[in-house]
Amino acid sequence: MTHKRIYLDHNATSPLRDEAREAMIAAFALVGNASSPHQEGRQARGMIDQARDRIAALCGANARDVIFTSGATEANVLALSPSLTSQGIGAGQAHGFDTLLMLATEHPCVLQGHRFPADRVRLLPVTPEGVIDLDALENQLEELSALGHRVMVSVQAANSETGVIQPISDIAMMVHAKSGLLHCDAVQMAGRLPLDSGTAGADCLALSAHKLGGPQGVGALVLRAGGLTVEGPVLKGGGQERGARAGTENVAGIAGFGAAAAAMSRDMMNEAHRLSALRDQIEAGLSKLDPGLVVFGGDAPRLPNTLAFAGSDHTAEMSLMRLDLAGVALSSGSACSSGKVKSSHVLAAMGVDGTLARRALRISLGWSTSSEDVIQFMTRYEQTLGPKHPMKQTGATRAA
Repeated sequence: MTHKRIYLDHNATSPLRDEAREAMIAAFALVGNASSPHQEGRQARGMIDQARDRIAALCGANARDVIFTSGATEANVLALSPSLTSQGIGAGQAHGFDTLLMLATEHPCVLQGHRFPADRVRLLPVTPEGVIDLDALENQLEELSALGHRVMVSVQAANSETGVIQPISDIAMMVHAKSGLLHCDAVQMAGRLPLDSGTAGADCLALSAHKLGGPQGVGALVLRAGGLTVEGPVLKGGGQERGARAGTENVAGIAGFGAAAAAMSRDMMNEAHRLSALRDQIEAGLSKLDPGLVVFGGDAPRLPNTLAFAGSDHTAEMSLMRLDLAGVALSSGSACSSGKVKSSHVLAAMGVDGTLARRALRISLGWSTSSEDVIQFMTRYEQTLGPKHPMKQTGATRAA
């Protein structure tokens, strides 16, 4: 018997929304280059401008400060540079940055993709729940300020593995008090919770289209603070995107991105409540099956769609394999590369024991997830992985 597949991996990629597909089809019908002055070129430019307005509205920014990229990885690399200059953030003249501070739980494209020299980078610790240690941040800012360093801080608004939400507004106040700049990887929060409140105070944001129902291969860097300028673009050439990112624009991808952003914005809070209820239903069901269930970041604010957990038995690799054969797609709580499960730097930073971390799984829901999907998942999970046995572990939350 063939089962309908249940897709519960929206934090990796959310299925393409109908609105995005329709916008892309319309863009594919165009023939002009958006940099051309004729009518065909102006039509392509109009699609880009509309998408730029929609992304700006999603972020609470000015449209002229939205820079389209190939994805959030490029957006993060573009921003995390000593040569990014600013005016008006605690100082009158434009200048770059001396030191980069970033959370130990950041996405690999931040941890490995920044352009600061290695000796000018420091990692910030998190609590066992995965939330930034604000005392450690304050100490680092004080020390670097005394040395005369201009500091850039990079904090992921919501963690892709655990869904844990960081107190961005508090962080921003601390950073700005020392004339620093706050960069925020907002990929997972975008479209799931309001960015104007969830990332209040952040000076620039990185976004990715395919996390919110847009196409893969397009993202944006949004410069929300006045006077920010990208002085060292990764791609140089024709001067597109105000000179910050050369190359002929991906009109269809950008159009799909804008349409997905607009669709997610329309009913964001109702959708957040719906997904939160479904997530809690899954958590309660898993806890009933396995009294020893551990939820990572369970006592911290989390995205409404994300549940990272570990049961009392089975490695993540074995669980994923069995669930996939049963028609269920989800992820390990750890990062995956070439289909292999690797140890999670996020859980390690939270102090989670390695044995427990190797059992970690992540469920991430989205716009296409239905109540029936949740029911089917619970049935297949029970049939596939069987009963569990209680266990104890520090550094994580036992499910209620």
